[in-house]
Amino acid sequence: MNHNQELGARGEELAAKYLAGAGYTVLERNWRCKIGELDIIAEDAGQVVGVEVKTRSSLGFGHPAEAVNPVKLRRISRLVRRWCLEHHRNARTVRVDVLAILMEPGREPSIEHLIGVES
Repeated sequence: MNHNQELGARGEELAAKYLAGAGYTVLERNWRCKIGELDIIAEDAGQVVGVEVKTRSSLGFGHPAEAVNPVKLRRISRLVRRWCLEHHRNARTVRVDVLAILMEPGREPSIEHLIGVES
């Protein structure tokens, strides 16, 4: 596992713990199908949420949330609906959240939770 993969895995683990602490139920992690992958599928107050996790070790390449552009948001939304179909869940009430995590060496990680991000 290279540095970026390790950073991403640590970020996703932190994200899952953060979401659970915020009252979400984590339904699945790293779900894959032929059209893509979702980092986390969770439920929040009866709503299915696709959570994109972006983790960076510095702001040298910009804020982590900046990596989630409108094209990526539309793909995540399609993937959440696909997950709902495959798991017999109501796909009319889905949303996409973004967790931007900054894990700078020597500092506590910071998490910014963007709820209901639209493309």
